[in-house]
Amino acid sequence: MKPTHYNLTVTPAAAGLRLDQFVAAQCPDISRTLARRLIDLGGLHAGGRRVSQCSRGAVCGETVELFIDGLSLDLYVLTPADILYRDDYLLALDKPAGIETQPTPARYKGTLYAALLEYLRDPRHSARKTELGMVQRLDRDTSGVILFSIHPRAHAGLTKIFSERSARKIYLALVSGVPAEAQGEIRSHLARGRDNRVRSVPRGGKEALTRYRVVETFADAALLEIELLTGRSHQIRAHLSEAGHPLLGDIRYGGWAELRGETVPRQMLHSASLALQHPVGGKPLVLEAPLPADFLACLQRLQPPQPASGTKDTAC
Repeated sequence: MKPTHYNLTVTPAAAGLRLDQFVAAQCPDISRTLARRLIDLGGLHAGGRRVSQCSRGAVCGETVELFIDGLSLDLYVLTPADILYRDDYLLALDKPAGIETQPTPARYKGTLYAALLEYLRDPRHSARKTELGMVQRLDRDTSGVILFSIHPRAHAGLTKIFSERSARKIYLALVSGVPAEAQGEIRSHLARGRDNRVRSVPRGGKEALTRYRVVETFADAALLEIELLTGRSHQIRAHLSEAGHPLLGDIRYGGWAELRGETVPRQMLHSASLALQHPVGGKPLVLEAPLPADFLACLQRLQPPQPASGTKDTAC
């Protein structure tokens, strides 16, 4: 399904219908079964509030909004293999691309946050009560390291570490073109425009600082190591786009949709490592996530073709 937003008003004739019946009656392309699935995910809002009960009756004059994000309707389920690090205070995950970090208008269930809550509630995974805290976010199509607090004692300290910018955040990015300089720094003030894109602005906005280093170059692209010194929304995407080197697959910010005749599945940005001092005790932590298969596949496509086995190099 494509991302869609329905804005409906309950008429006197429709008042009293179950919400799944109401949606199916008002939206010919949505079956009642699909309506129930979307409501269960958390995509229906009635009277300005999220409603997850299909059996709740529609109220005359009420505004009913249905948000569809176009993602899989299957719920993301966290497994022990997704956990990079855990102690009594912190939990780090290797986030897959295509999963929202936190609830959105279209869904509560199926987000990384909801999946982690469900995982921690399972007595097989947690011997004691935990309290989940979020201090870091990754875009839906960014993969890699993301860190949560799971104890109140750690949350304030972790929040301070990120607000004071004492955590070292390293990303790997595949971009179009090759930067003229082997390393550099991009500094600007960023603000979100009416089209929901983030841009550098001459006045106002929030200060953003991005450092990069070219790791590997190809004919028409490059692999960059990015150090994020501030944590603004879409910061890396906006800065690289404005520098003339948008992320591969980041269509919203001018990135290529295809590479060597094949679709780029998502923006090629990976949270590779996070280094910080533990908020309880102060020991140094370095959390790392390996490159996922889709990123490695894009890297492979960028490599020059290898000569066939058995052929000789005749260059002199």
